[in-house]
Amino acid sequence: MGKFLLFLFIFFFLVRYVVPLVLRFVVGRFLQKQARRYGDAFGQQAPFGQPRPSSPPPAPGQVRVDYVPPKATKAGDKEFKGGEYVDFEEVK
Repeated sequence: MGKFLLFLFIFFFLVRYVVPLVLRFVVGRFLQKQARRYGDAFGQQAPFGQPRPSSPPPAPGQVRVDYVPPKATKAGDKEFKGGEYVDFEEVK
């Protein structure tokens, strides 16, 4: 009876305190691995868990722009005055 209670106490201790720590470590590593894999696939610079290189903050009064869309260079875009007119007839 004493061996059974000792075994039950050890089993309870392992399930209550050790298993969560091990699972947290294993799942955390798995998530970091998946984040790295998908981050590389989509071209991200720094994977999960690693700090991204920070750029210096702009000076007061300065604005930092990450993306500037390309300007349209077609001459036809400026001359566009509307589409074709389509007659509308109500059908009853």
